[in-house]
Amino acid sequence: MGVVAGQRRRWGVPVLLLAYLGYVGLGAGVLQALERPAEVRAARRLLQQRWELLANHTCLQGPALQRLIQGIIEAYKSGVTIQGNSTSLGRWDFSGSFFFSISAITTIGYGNLSPSTAAGRIFCILFALFGIPLNLVLMNEIGQLMLLGVQRSAHHLEEMFHLKIKAALLMKTCALVMGLLLFLLLPPLLFSNKEGWTYEESFYYSFVTLSTIGFGDYVIGMNPDRTYPSWYKNVISLWILFGMAWLALIIKCCINLLESSSDFCQCNRKSIELSEDVMDDDKKNMTGLHSVETCNDKDTKAGGPGGCHTHTDSTEAL
Repeated sequence: MGVVAGQRRRWGVPVLLLAYLGYVGLGAGVLQALERPAEVRAARRLLQQRWELLANHTCLQGPALQRLIQGIIEAYKSGVTIQGNSTSLGRWDFSGSFFFSISAITTIGYGNLSPSTAAGRIFCILFALFGIPLNLVLMNEIGQLMLLGVQRSAHHLEEMFHLKIKAALLMKTCALVMGLLLFLLLPPLLFSNKEGWTYEESFYYSFVTLSTIGFGDYVIGMNPDRTYPSWYKNVISLWILFGMAWLALIIKCCINLLESSSDFCQCNRKSIELSEDVMDDDKKNMTGLHSVETCNDKDTKAGGPGGCHTHTDSTEAL
């Protein structure tokens, strides 16, 4: 069994690697076909606006304008935006810092905000070094509590209605539907109201956040033209924590399902091979008996009963 498992793992890794690379390559090709034209149009539009600005305002010089644009970009990365004749702060207040801390130890890493000082970067490294394992342990415990709740509910239904398989399936379905509602379908309504996004954009943000992809193209609480309540980012931080635990549990169930189906296929393959071996052994045994009967018939014809008796003795001796 150990040799068979080692051979399966040895061949399974290259197959999975090829499937992984093929899947990533497929995603790269589709995304290039969908997003590359929009990127080219945006670049052309930006250059056109730049040349129109320089043509309409001859007092502006190209290098000076470029320095201004670069300064605006750097300020935006630091969380500072221009509003009229003043600047907007607030990304590094306590709620913003708390949200950044959550995004750091959950490894979401939106990328829209990062420490700009050397001391802040060093602290961020140390903070994430101990915070990431703590976050993983906490999410695992939350996921186990969710799973335990589902199992206990299924057990109570089994005792009440005496439907073992249907009760477990019903509770798993209810947990999946409730999780979808609480963590993926209802939160986009809040984001649409507070951020001004469409429902599709809000749902996209929800999945990208909970799956820890964290592109950073959509981040809550970053629009300087909107006023956010003080509880907003704190509630979203809790939503991220519990939502990640739920989604990790769903992904784990999917992985277990794939592994069990792989083991089932492997078991079926072994059963087929065992059946073929048994059939081959039966054929060989039948062939051996046929040869013995033929030999007995020949011995009977040639030497009479005595010859047959001699053959039987030799066979018994073997």
